[in-house]
Amino acid sequence: MMNDTFLRACRGEKTDYTPVWFMRQAGRYLPEYQKIRKKGTFLDLCKTPELAAEVTLQPIDIFGMDAAILFSDILIPMEAMNLTLEFHEGRGPVFPDPVRDQQAVDNLIVPDPDETMPFVMETIRILRRELKVPLIGFSGAPFTLATYLIEGGSSKVFLETKRMMFQAPELYDALLTKITRCTSLYLQAQARAGAQALQIFDSWAGVLAPCDYERFALPYVQSIIRDLRQTTDVPIIYFANNGSTLLGHTTTAGADVLGLDWRINIGDAIRKVGDHAVQGNLDPIALFLPRDELRQRVHRLLDDARDARGHIFNLGHGILPQTPPEQAKIAVDAVHEYSGKKA
Repeated sequence: MMNDTFLRACRGEKTDYTPVWFMRQAGRYLPEYQKIRKKGTFLDLCKTPELAAEVTLQPIDIFGMDAAILFSDILIPMEAMNLTLEFHEGRGPVFPDPVRDQQAVDNLIVPDPDETMPFVMETIRILRRELKVPLIGFSGAPFTLATYLIEGGSSKVFLETKRMMFQAPELYDALLTKITRCTSLYLQAQARAGAQALQIFDSWAGVLAPCDYERFALPYVQSIIRDLRQTTDVPIIYFANNGSTLLGHTTTAGADVLGLDWRINIGDAIRKVGDHAVQGNLDPIALFLPRDELRQRVHRLLDDARDARGHIFNLGHGILPQTPPEQAKIAVDAVHEYSGKKA
């Protein structure tokens, strides 16, 4: 029997308790993950369906999460666009050949996801056979993906990205249009393979002024969600990190669920987002609180979210590698107990 509590919350239907999962729940904070990670590079792990499926399942088995999220990386489809992607310890993802001129944009291809990323679809198929909770597929949002391509990796001030937006808007639009098409096809393929919900991560949306977000980020997300609505009926979650100032715009993205970071009270956010379900929004470092204080924090958050059309408990961003796994367990158990899950 599939536990569909998470999917019902996404659709704003009544649930017996509040479902919970954590962003980056399959990952470096788990000793079980570290053991598998020794078998190869991070990219090897993403591209080996049996191993990717195994680490996806770990937090479900260990903590009793109410949803699984596919183990992969938002930059996998960017590599398939004809780019070299490297992961450096301590530096994260690096694109040695940044995309900053028309020739570089012309060199990008819009790949067929089933042909170029079959390992992702195979991982999804394996997981659907194994899981008793829903599987979330995902992608990066076009603006966030573009920052990595333009900057050549991570950035603090996003100078090259914003310079292109402001000084070469046609070039920027040409790049974003290609990334948008790639992302749209990639998410459609995940839904066909069996993903039961899709999350779009806009990790860097919060670096934009609201007027720039409205022009340079939002339309591309809206385009992807419009495409998805024509091809699948799975719930869509849109997470704009550091996006409290953007809620007036993100409500127009077309998603069923809006992911919230911890920089806004969840009750205040719920009043602003109207007819959307919400996901969030515990500060990931609140998992380091002493046990009783952590439980109180979880209870308060659930109380603040009681008027939501639907609420999925999550962190306001990914769980940190330094997090003691037993602390994650305290939080998950507290959500389930306080929101009324029957044993």
